[in-house]
Amino acid sequence: MGDTVAEHHAIEIPVIDMVRPLPGFPDHRRFALVQLDGASDLCSLTSLDEPGLRFLVVPPGAFFPDYAPEVGDDVVVDLGIESASDVLVLLVLNAGSGLHETTANLAAPLLVNPITRRAGQVVLDEPGLPVAAPLLGGS
Repeated sequence: MGDTVAEHHAIEIPVIDMVRPLPGFPDHRRFALVQLDGASDLCSLTSLDEPGLRFLVVPPGAFFPDYAPEVGDDVVVDLGIESASDVLVLLVLNAGSGLHETTANLAAPLLVNPITRRAGQVVLDEPGLPVAAPLLGGS
């Protein structure tokens, strides 16, 4: 297991419990969240119940600096969130052939509480948020 990365900047949460399952995958609750390389915040979210099931996720900061989803109290309770600083927001990516064709789902972020390791994908009640926003400002 030769791990040559000297430090892990952002994210290394071995197992998270998907208390609000990903839509379409109600039976998959245990996922590993692992940073793919030290140079970026790109992470893989891999099902521990079905290893072939993997999603690419990334914190929104580098691509969507103004992104600040508001979630309901039910989500706060489900994830055991005590303050906004407890929450790691991740966007699920739809990988294209390269970064310029990759899109992010802004309408349904993945929220992770690193303290409780509880997570969930939340469909936001905010009209106008795209499910496939270009990572590299396609305007």
